[in-house]
Amino acid sequence: MPQGAPSPPIRVLVAKPGLDGHDRGAKVIARALRDAGMEVIYTGLRQSPEQIVNAALQEDVEFIGLSILSGAHMAIVPRVLELLQQADAGDIRVVVGGIIPDADVPVLIEQGVASIFQPGASLASIVSFIRESRPERGLA
Repeated sequence: MPQGAPSPPIRVLVAKPGLDGHDRGAKVIARALRDAGMEVIYTGLRQSPEQIVNAALQEDVEFIGLSILSGAHMAIVPRVLELLQQADAGDIRVVVGGIIPDADVPVLIEQGVASIFQPGASLASIVSFIRESRPERGLA
């Protein structure tokens, strides 16, 4: 990208993995990110880790936001991270929101999750985190 040229919008894939059928929070987050000038792809409900990673690769996103309320985060999140590594896409940052017990937070961070947003996290804090931790891509 030429010096002084504006950077393209941040691209974020928001996904609802597993059998969780409640997506209001994911839609609120998607809207907040769009309102902040990001390009957001929302996958809809009941996505498998494979579907999520495939969509992220096809859409060339910089972040995957997983919204998980079902309690399956300790199975789903590591699988998403594993699939990203297998696809040589470890530069895609994964953030997780939802009902994540405090004891699981450091485990998920150690596995490679960029950040976890539990209930009560402000939309502003989520937008700020994504803006401030945008991966550097394609810089020669």
